[in-house]
Amino acid sequence: MKIAVIGAGTMGSGIAQLAATHGHEVVLYDYSTEVLESSKVKLEKILSRLIEKERIDQTEKERISSNISRTNSLSDIAGSGLLIEAIIEDLKIKKTVFKEIETIVDEHCIIASNTSSLSITSLASALDKPERFIGIHFFNPAPLMKLVEIIPAVQTDQSTVDKSFEIIEAWNKSCVKAKDTPGFIVNKVARPFYSEALRIYEEGVADFATIDWAMKEIAGFKMGPFQLMDFIGNDVNYAVTESVFKSFYYDPRYKPAFTQKRLSEAGYLGRKSGRGYYDYSADLPEADKDQALGIHIAQRIIIMLINEAADTLQFGIASKEDIDLAMTKGVNYPKGLFKWADDIGVANCVKHMDNLYDLYREDRYRCSALLRLMARNNEQFYND
Repeated sequence: MKIAVIGAGTMGSGIAQLAATHGHEVVLYDYSTEVLESSKVKLEKILSRLIEKERIDQTEKERISSNISRTNSLSDIAGSGLLIEAIIEDLKIKKTVFKEIETIVDEHCIIASNTSSLSITSLASALDKPERFIGIHFFNPAPLMKLVEIIPAVQTDQSTVDKSFEIIEAWNKSCVKAKDTPGFIVNKVARPFYSEALRIYEEGVADFATIDWAMKEIAGFKMGPFQLMDFIGNDVNYAVTESVFKSFYYDPRYKPAFTQKRLSEAGYLGRKSGRGYYDYSADLPEADKDQALGIHIAQRIIIMLINEAADTLQFGIASKEDIDLAMTKGVNYPKGLFKWADDIGVANCVKHMDNLYDLYREDRYRCSALLRLMARNNEQFYND
């Protein structure tokens, strides 16, 4: 099958590499010749490093490279069986591109967007045949990250869903299905990892280094929230937070933090700018390794995450199995959140949420009705 990828930036290039690795003829389109050339150079470096690590040989490198053709002529996408768009997160621009694409590909071509934040249903409405449109959301870097979120639009045919799963799973990916809801699974459920850490900092409970230490050493995460936001980029993470907040009709659970807004405004974007929550030109600060404080921090953030996962299940956005898979494969959580809820005790999670609500009297800390129902019935999410 011929695969077309629209946009030769980091994500589009990664998707093209992935498809080419699995034997597809790939057409990588970008209007910019400079971006296309940069994509080619970067792929050469990536494949050369894979040879150095003895993960591929020279023959495999040449095979992957030869499977990708680059073009700034949109007409070259004709004949594709699957097209994946990975351009700027702008609804109007994407819709304009999809209208043009539909005039070039045949009626059987699946048209997909890699968007992480825009409505799949809204994007599908730009097409004359919206039933062949779907969200296929990869995580960066696409060749390495195992998770892919598959998001049908309201208009999407089941055959389009089935075929998308078949193709992407053949690329050795773990696919999860999500309802077309802001943030899908990962970017919705993960909000408290960042927002509650910021809230703890803004209350003066602990500094960045101590919160990161607690989440790594006590909770078992590979990176703390402030390290991760600096890695992602404060501008990118803040934009996603703001988008989810707005898309959920300004639900207080997703309210952005002024700390992150100010850092973004200052140009303190994280590692890519040399400074974010940490100044990377200087020695990083020491954490206050107080065990009791660390347990308090870790418990507060983890139970907020569990509460968000329960809300996601309650409203049918995804199954509990897919939510746990998404969080472990998509953002490397040490365990699934429903498994974590069972380990902590669902009733204990409810008690903790109620204590936070009693203290703050903010809707941000409302307990998921599903979590409360499970506790009332003395049930676990997974039966032993």
